[in-house]
Amino acid sequence: MTDATIDVAPAILAWAERIAELSRSLPGLESDDMSARRKAERRLSDALATEFCDPLAPGVSIRDDVVDAPARPLALRRYLPDRLPPAAPTEVFLHGGGFISGSAHEIINDSLLTARARRAGIQVVSVEYRLAPEHPYPAAVHDAVATVDLLREEPERFGVDATRIGIAGASAGAGIAASATLLLRDRGEVGLVHQSLEVPAVALEAFGPSSLRFARGYGVDGYEKVIGLYLGERRGPSVAAAQPVFVSDLSRLPPTFIQVAEFDPLRDSGLEYGERLRAAGVPTAVHVGAGHVHGSPGLTATFPPARAWQRRSAAAARLAYHHAPNHSL
Repeated sequence: MTDATIDVAPAILAWAERIAELSRSLPGLESDDMSARRKAERRLSDALATEFCDPLAPGVSIRDDVVDAPARPLALRRYLPDRLPPAAPTEVFLHGGGFISGSAHEIINDSLLTARARRAGIQVVSVEYRLAPEHPYPAAVHDAVATVDLLREEPERFGVDATRIGIAGASAGAGIAASATLLLRDRGEVGLVHQSLEVPAVALEAFGPSSLRFARGYGVDGYEKVIGLYLGERRGPSVAAAQPVFVSDLSRLPPTFIQVAEFDPLRDSGLEYGERLRAAGVPTAVHVGAGHVHGSPGLTATFPPARAWQRRSAAAARLAYHHAPNHSL
């Protein structure tokens, strides 16, 4: 953490120190070989999750499926709480990783999503989407949309209430979720019931004072390189939805819940997206996680505000999926 005027919580400092310590034994983190880099990042992520995340929530089974989709087979990881109804409200989830890394199978996702599924009383379907730069935008967005389509087309196969499907994501995954929601709206189909965006990457370029003040040392170092990796050679109108905060028409989107971290370069773009959604008539709740940096919402074993963050997300999901029009608990 680089700004001496900011009082960063001891739990976050301990986590940052552990990242530095573990990283010294993982030279692949700096590799130009994306396969080697992702393996090293996965080892780091899983080691940190073992120390800093709560154990998997009890009473939730995890099921892996590989299913056919138009572009390619989709790998899905499903989180199923006990006593879930045969046709359950279902949330499609997109993991974080800067658009170039991360996996639906990381320990941190199992920890957070078993708890979310249990508290909200929903099925969560996490998508192993394609990663840049090998698969630039809109590949990941198309994988998210294909998952929503699949759940709608085969609800009995996946135990889904097709009238209660929503989408969520964290960091880059939240940006992908927001882009997918725009694409689904533009197709003119039945809308999603909920959109949950946590520390969302809804702008790929510097946006607002937070993008400068917290650019180094707060969990998103090197973010300025993302736009080239994620978009590849594409520019112009064809990639407009890759940065949802700049999309001119945000009407007819589902009710949205946004959480941003106080000390995060992505904070101001997330706040602006919330304001623009409200201005477009979209019911939107925005919460600023006081004291949080970009990755600290996952520190549920050591940082009480992270547990509060996760409870808020689950409570918003429970309200959205169980109190949607024509549905009740």
